[in-house]
Amino acid sequence: MNVTHPRPRTTRTAALAAALAAVLLAGTACSSKAESGGGSDAADGVKAGPGVSEKHIKLGALTDLTGPYATLGKSIVQAQQMWADETNAAGGICGRQVEIVVKDHGYDVQKAVTAYADISPDVVALPQVIGSPVVAALLDDIERDGMLTFPQAWAASLLGKDAVQVLGTTYDIDMIAAVDFLTRTKKIAKGDTIGHVYFEGDYGANALEGSEWAAEQAGMKVAGQKIKATDTDLTAQVSALSNAGVKAVLISAGPAQTASLAGVAAARGLRVPIVSSAPGYSPQLMKTPAAPALEAMVHVVSAAPAVSSDLPGVKKMVASYTKKYPGEPVDSGVLSGYNAAQLIGADLKKACEGGSLTREAVVKAHRSQKNADTGLGTPQNFTFVTEPASRSTYVLKPAAKAVGGLVGVEDAHEAPGVDAYLAARG
Repeated sequence: MNVTHPRPRTTRTAALAAALAAVLLAGTACSSKAESGGGSDAADGVKAGPGVSEKHIKLGALTDLTGPYATLGKSIVQAQQMWADETNAAGGICGRQVEIVVKDHGYDVQKAVTAYADISPDVVALPQVIGSPVVAALLDDIERDGMLTFPQAWAASLLGKDAVQVLGTTYDIDMIAAVDFLTRTKKIAKGDTIGHVYFEGDYGANALEGSEWAAEQAGMKVAGQKIKATDTDLTAQVSALSNAGVKAVLISAGPAQTASLAGVAAARGLRVPIVSSAPGYSPQLMKTPAAPALEAMVHVVSAAPAVSSDLPGVKKMVASYTKKYPGEPVDSGVLSGYNAAQLIGADLKKACEGGSLTREAVVKAHRSQKNADTGLGTPQNFTFVTEPASRSTYVLKPAAKAVGGLVGVEDAHEAPGVDAYLAARG
């Protein structure tokens, strides 16, 4: 048999070509993996992605610790850290310890965008992002990254994104409940004018949608007063509402604005019922000069119960929080943060059971939950991307001596007309 030996030059050329091809192939593989964010199998066989190693699961929090919602942000951060500590003490999730990476944006959208860019490569999900304008600015990035995100914001404009979950109701549904409450309790009647003070942006705009729809159905009008987050003296707005002859006032703003509204209205003789969206109240207000007016005039509509509730899950959470953070106020942020953390923990556990902790798997696990119940309020359905997870609203009332500064007035219920409103909204 004759064997033809290649010439040495040809051998060297082929070797160089093969080496070059190998380098290019390796580079392509690395590039493909980096772009896709694809996971790799850990020693336990669970597929991992960004934010997940064989020993740790990293979650992110984009919060407000220095802006208008600083007290809320602090409560949410501490409640979620308490959940992480409890979870880790019980063995973690999927055999991994949970870490929460916290970034403060101070309710500044540009700072939040920068913080997201910094944190996003290293976390698997975001159980906390405070602020409708912040989440709105990050929507495209969150959806591109496929990162499960729970906003501490409830604007309907945040619905419709597979990776973004608004927990509970949206602002418009709560305002429909507010008008229903005022009507049922005969505080307002057909032909009346309702005032609505609201923040500019998605928060206020969505709340106004709900109040205007409900008012129209009830034969009433809404006198709107748009304000900025930096507006903390509402004297001008109270004067305008008084001139409009309002019989009640809705407010969708922050705690400072609610305190100013109630205090100035009481001082000016505009003693009408005031109903606030949940972010517009904090227990710290009961230590301000506005406290008497708040107790006398204000109610709060919320997807969550008061932290003074007798629900076993809430009582257990309050006891744990006061032990871990003695002297710290137990407000709605504690309940909101702890609830969100528990829900994301359930999603991670379900994803692990399916053999994958990639971002895609976590989102899929979340969207499969039809009756998620943490014992901290009403069950939620996460399977409909374009609809609120819940349609039921609690009515609460400020009370200086109650834990969290609020007591329950009405248990969670769906206000008449909500289904029709959502169907018309499409």
